[in-house]
Amino acid sequence: MSDPNQSGSPDKEPASEAQAAQTALGNTEKAEPTTGPGRSAPESKPTLGRLFLDNLWAANTFTVTLLSLVLAIVVGAILMIISDPEVLSTYSYITSRPSDALNSSWTLVSEAYANLFKGSIFDPEAFSGWLNGDNGWQAVLAPISETLTYTAPLVFTGLSVALAFRGGLFNIGAQGQATIGVIFAALAGFLLPLPPGLHLLVAVLAGALGGAVWGFIPGILKARTGAHEVINTIMLNYIATYFLTWLIVQNGVQDPTRTDAISRAVDNSAQLPRLLGDNLRVHAGILLAVLATWAVAWLLNRSTLGFELRAVGANPDAARTAGISVTRTYVLIMVFAGVLAGLGGSNMVLGSTASALTPLVVAQIGFDGILVALLGRVKPWGVLLAALLFGALQAGGNRMQSYSGISLELVTVLQALIVIFIAAPALVKAIFQLRAARAARLQTSLAKGW
Repeated sequence: MSDPNQSGSPDKEPASEAQAAQTALGNTEKAEPTTGPGRSAPESKPTLGRLFLDNLWAANTFTVTLLSLVLAIVVGAILMIISDPEVLSTYSYITSRPSDALNSSWTLVSEAYANLFKGSIFDPEAFSGWLNGDNGWQAVLAPISETLTYTAPLVFTGLSVALAFRGGLFNIGAQGQATIGVIFAALAGFLLPLPPGLHLLVAVLAGALGGAVWGFIPGILKARTGAHEVINTIMLNYIATYFLTWLIVQNGVQDPTRTDAISRAVDNSAQLPRLLGDNLRVHAGILLAVLATWAVAWLLNRSTLGFELRAVGANPDAARTAGISVTRTYVLIMVFAGVLAGLGGSNMVLGSTASALTPLVVAQIGFDGILVALLGRVKPWGVLLAALLFGALQAGGNRMQSYSGISLELVTVLQALIVIFIAAPALVKAIFQLRAARAARLQTSLAKGW
């Protein structure tokens, strides 16, 4: 027969544990700071300035993008110093006379970036000359004019890549679609005898049609056969480039007064009107670019087709289960992307950049459109701002080359650095020790009040 004391021992252990926990809890409550008898201190609310600084230095999209620009500027300055033999030679005796190296480096970098600003945004000397009567107002607006001229085609190709990406497709073929668009637009511009207003409309629509055709091909191949759009669009880029080279030298297309590869000039009736007079190059293409940005934003965020497009891009299998035609959506995505890229190409020959077809008339706007789309986070208005930045870099880069002796290729390096840092946000966060974004905390504070 067991001992009664032993049988009751299991009941005593939980009681002792509960008593110990209650004692610890009581001690914890007593240890809390108080402002009065039995009252705990009220929770302090963060100030407006503190919340602003916390969220400014958090790893949000704005901060990462801004710091990526700063990093690109710093690395670009280092590359300028390394690539200049005279400045680099001062570092050979930096221990004895460090001021020579610092002063020469500062002079080189400051003048280069000052010329970048003057060539893309505002030139104080031109403004002073206008006030003194030495030059007209056109010189004051010339930097902005050049920036907007370079921006317009990049908006279209950037939107083309961004729209396809939102639908789950990687459109590498914006370059080829822009090339076919510029061909169609130019042919309509100098082969069709039409009145001024109608001629411009037909030429612009012809460029859009050319891009749509070149976008339809990889779209239908992707939808029907599953062929990867990256491979198809890369091959179509080559086909479009060599087709342009062949077409330029054909009878009826080549300029009869020239022996080199250049086509006839587009008629004036098919040219996009200039917005600030004949002396400045900015044209109505920038207005079409803003309109296209609004249209794409509305399509993605407000329309049923945009919802289907985003659903297919997020999960094609789930979209198919929900009754969305993935095949139809893929085709429409690439057609719309081709239309946008074709409009970008038509800007190159109907605007003020060129008036005739050449092998390099499209430049690199299709490939630059990929960078613009990535920099704009594949969002329509973000793409517009990114294109504006790239346009400013290209416009200012011309002045940097002319006045500072900085090669134009260095501007391309700056563009690449910006995209690299933005595409690697973890690197930017690590360099600047950014905190995690605190959107939830900010929303809570807003709900409770400052």
